[in-house]
Amino acid sequence: CNLLVDIGMKNYRSIYCLGILLYLLCTSCHDFFKESSQDEIKPSSVEDLRGVMYKEAYPYQLATGTFLMLLTDEVQCNGLSNDTYATVHQSGTPVFTFNPMMFDGIEVFPADVNAWKTYYEKIKGCNVIIDYVSEISGTEEEKNALVGQALFLRSFYYLKLATIYCQPYNAPGIDVNTALGVPLILTMELTDDFPRRVSLKALYEQIEKDLLTAATLLEENYTPDNVWRVGNVAAYTLLSRLYLYMGRDEDMDNVIKYADLAIAQGPDLTRLALLDGSGKSVYNSDVSSEVIWIYGVNSFGGGSFFTTNVTWGYDVPWEVSSDLLRLYDATNDLRYKMYYGSPYGCIYGTKVAHNTSNGSDHGIRIAEAYLNRAEAFIRRSLATGNAGDRVLALNDLNVLRETRYVTGSYVDEQITDANELLKFCLMERRLELSLEEGFRWFDIKRLGLSVTHVYIDSEGVEREYTLESHSPLYALPIPYDAIERNYRLEQNPR
Repeated sequence: CNLLVDIGMKNYRSIYCLGILLYLLCTSCHDFFKESSQDEIKPSSVEDLRGVMYKEAYPYQLATGTFLMLLTDEVQCNGLSNDTYATVHQSGTPVFTFNPMMFDGIEVFPADVNAWKTYYEKIKGCNVIIDYVSEISGTEEEKNALVGQALFLRSFYYLKLATIYCQPYNAPGIDVNTALGVPLILTMELTDDFPRRVSLKALYEQIEKDLLTAATLLEENYTPDNVWRVGNVAAYTLLSRLYLYMGRDEDMDNVIKYADLAIAQGPDLTRLALLDGSGKSVYNSDVSSEVIWIYGVNSFGGGSFFTTNVTWGYDVPWEVSSDLLRLYDATNDLRYKMYYGSPYGCIYGTKVAHNTSNGSDHGIRIAEAYLNRAEAFIRRSLATGNAGDRVLALNDLNVLRETRYVTGSYVDEQITDANELLKFCLMERRLELSLEEGFRWFDIKRLGLSVTHVYIDSEGVEREYTLESHSPLYALPIPYDAIERNYRLEQNPR
């Protein structure tokens, strides 16, 4: 059967085999699969399977994980000022108050809460491409391009699952050989076995293996023709993120290696001064040079926790933290104005591109590679005493910051103490990557930070809730429905 798949920039013709489509749409008696009969009609060409990949493996209109912001110091609670906001206030309350039962008691979760279900569905799509590519016609280059993209996406989703449902890799008291990862599903083959959680070490090893293979395949076989597709620069940047998140001294060389490749082969940083007054965002690829990959929809375009139905004169329940906004130089740092200065800026944030009808603020930007490399240089300097690494880190930070300031206003920072430079780098990371991709949530985890929230209930009563440093809730509870369907799936301590 023929099916036209709208991917935003272009329409691609794809032919879905009934068996593959049933496989992708079905869930199982355990976590992921349900037995279904397989039809003999199958995709026969690269074009057919490419269409399946665009629809089932890519996160085209995905915005899962917006709830992570409610766990951080990036969002504040304003209470319930208008009954119109009652639903979003109620939905966000368990997450914002660090309730260990936040995902319990209901069978079906909103898409922006049940990241577990959403990411595993996309992983199934990736596995179809990887397993089925040998059955179709096409050149080796075309097939390798498909596998490279699918491996990148699979590693991307598994890293997302790790940052949400697992403890940080290099945290005190964590033995990666015994700490819980997530189940690894690496094939489209149906099975009666209920999958168990692998170790954190095995999970990160698989992510690393997939990403390294993806980077090679993409470099040798595929050049994306638009920012909606992933190529080798996206893989290099994600590798630098992976090794930074692993966080050991020996990982810093790899952070630097892959950030080097991303910066050398990737796009230039965007000068925000060139966008000032244009109404364009840092994620608008028509005018912003630094976008490597973009996907999803506007994190704040409605959903369970945030509302676009803003009634002027009333505070929304969840808003960008005033503490975060005070960290910016409001006079010369254009991020204050351009990330938070539009009509809804003080409420949510305005990094949103216009590339889809709802805009998008998800993806990978070259700015991350500069920040990853700078932090790795500093940590390597602290481990080895090499002052040259400190100088290189400071240069990366100054290069990035200069593109964010009013033209001619920026004066290079001169920080000679490596420990002070690390603090400065982590602050810069917070300013640059705020409200994006769950960065702040995992930075809180890997840095062992505590978070205190002032919660205002529907009656206006204020209470404090604190997520302690190295809390068991650093590994969020696995959603109730997944635990119910798989008796082998071990819940996180809480």
